[in-house]
Amino acid sequence: MIFLAILLGTLTAGIGSVWVAAWLSYGVMSRYTQHMLSLAAGALLATSFMHLLPEAFESAVSPRDLFLTLLLGLVFFFLLDKAELWHHGHEHGAAHGHAHQDHGHAHHAHPHDHTHAHGGHDAPATGGWAVLAGDSVHCFGDGILIASAFMADVRLGAIASLAVLAHEVPHHMGDLAVLRQGEAQSHKQVAVLKVSLAGAITALGGAVGFVLVESLRAALPFFLVIASSSFIYVALADLIPQLQKRLSARETAAQIAWLAGGMGMVTLVSLLTHTH
Repeated sequence: MIFLAILLGTLTAGIGSVWVAAWLSYGVMSRYTQHMLSLAAGALLATSFMHLLPEAFESAVSPRDLFLTLLLGLVFFFLLDKAELWHHGHEHGAAHGHAHQDHGHAHHAHPHDHTHAHGGHDAPATGGWAVLAGDSVHCFGDGILIASAFMADVRLGAIASLAVLAHEVPHHMGDLAVLRQGEAQSHKQVAVLKVSLAGAITALGGAVGFVLVESLRAALPFFLVIASSSFIYVALADLIPQLQKRLSARETAAQIAWLAGGMGMVTLVSLLTHTH
């Protein structure tokens, strides 16, 4: 039963985020793409501080050890960032700035190094497949994090799946833009299909995570804290800095409302999936 829930959650997060991204990129909702950054940041922070970390600290593991794991996790993701494996959004912005401006969003960044190796314009077809390869690696990691949450509690797994879905949407929007720009003959449907296949790798990560966490159940609190450090780092180091702009009072209020909406969305899912 838990395994089926993991598969459902990972497929929803992995493929569902691509479909939402396509809807936002190509549909009538394209004007609201900026707000997805605020929504994702709120969802990630609420999931980490209100659900994953409390669940981990309810265990018998020493709080000092868990805080140390959280600290090391944040440093680890920072080092990945410095190695240009965690983020690729800013480099995409430099190489494909006009394409991204046309799509009206700030590209969310993740652990891919493809843009640095290919430079986007020099080898567009190869770069497109490198985008998908990088997506697949990141989605695999997301699957393991979601599986860890489900192994602790089904409700927690549903919340983590929602948080992953929310923060993957702006990222996939950028990937869709890059694929369509890099391959002149690429249609919308082809780009969506390619990114959806990469998103499906989340389910593979979930299956591996299920086996891994099942065999190391005593280490589950540490898995939850690592998942939290990942979510916190993405929210604070990537999403929120992109929101720190000089805006009008109305735009700032909208930004705060969407941030609160992300937190409220996580709370709502928690209430709806709560089991006694």
